[in-house]
Amino acid sequence: MTGLFRADGAGALLVACSGLSMTDKQIAESLGELLAPYAARIEADLESWVVELLTPPELAEAMRYCVLGGGKRLRPALVHLAAEAAGGDADESVRRAAVAVELMHCSSLVHDDLPAMDDDSLRRGRPTAHVRFGEAMAILVGDALLTRAFGVLAQARRAELLVAELARGAGAAGMIAGQVADMNLCKTPPGLGGLEFIHSRKTGAMIQTAARLGAICGGADARCLNAIGEYARTLGLAFQLFDDLLDVTGQATDLGKATGKDVRAGKRTYVSELGLAPARELGKRLTREAIDALAPLGQKAWKLCRLAELLAERTY
Repeated sequence: MTGLFRADGAGALLVACSGLSMTDKQIAESLGELLAPYAARIEADLESWVVELLTPPELAEAMRYCVLGGGKRLRPALVHLAAEAAGGDADESVRRAAVAVELMHCSSLVHDDLPAMDDDSLRRGRPTAHVRFGEAMAILVGDALLTRAFGVLAQARRAELLVAELARGAGAAGMIAGQVADMNLCKTPPGLGGLEFIHSRKTGAMIQTAARLGAICGGADARCLNAIGEYARTLGLAFQLFDDLLDVTGQATDLGKATGKDVRAGKRTYVSELGLAPARELGKRLTREAIDALAPLGQKAWKLCRLAELLAERTY
């Protein structure tokens, strides 16, 4: 068995970086296998909570199309994984936080795909929202999913704290700031500093928010919350870096979206700044740093550690 890090077999990086005592039984062989135990619960909750009462049927159809059309469900699964690492279980607050994060993520995808933004025609292997339903409906669907995310989360235990966390990650200092910077609508530093500014917000902010929401719902103390938050901050940068690599080396049929679009658009990426090989090495380093951040949590964090390794090896 080969992999990006595993010279000594599956889980070697986890043992080396976090001091975890791994067993063969615990090690998921793929991202799908690791996330599978959460998939059915997440899909059922999304189906139940994506649309509220009195939503016009045309809008409801478009909202379901944009949310229930597949995807890795990384962010809602991360909520569940972080809650477990903090010692919690999949109670209703965890489930609501997971749904809220995915609704917010899907909202951002709908808006990102618009002609005024990235102008994409394919998402998750299907026509994007503005292609399928028209630009006006796509804008409104994105808005509806965003507001629905807060509506779902507002009914969770400790809602005030959770809503504030989601607003911070998704808002003008988080995900939206990253999109503004990515589109050159504000000044950013040159070089890698500028890329970190963009991607720690556009991609990393919601990954960190997902993990922190899960940790809070799981009853994390300050030490645990800080460890999971730092893990997710670094994981978000690594995730975007490997996304940049896949845009150059991946296949559209595997990714469910067009490839090479960053190069065509002249966007700044880790690959354009560093080249392929140095970008891969930076991705490995960031992944190790993410796993190292979890060392204070010990064995409870093994799934989060494994997630970091598998995300670094993904081909889609």
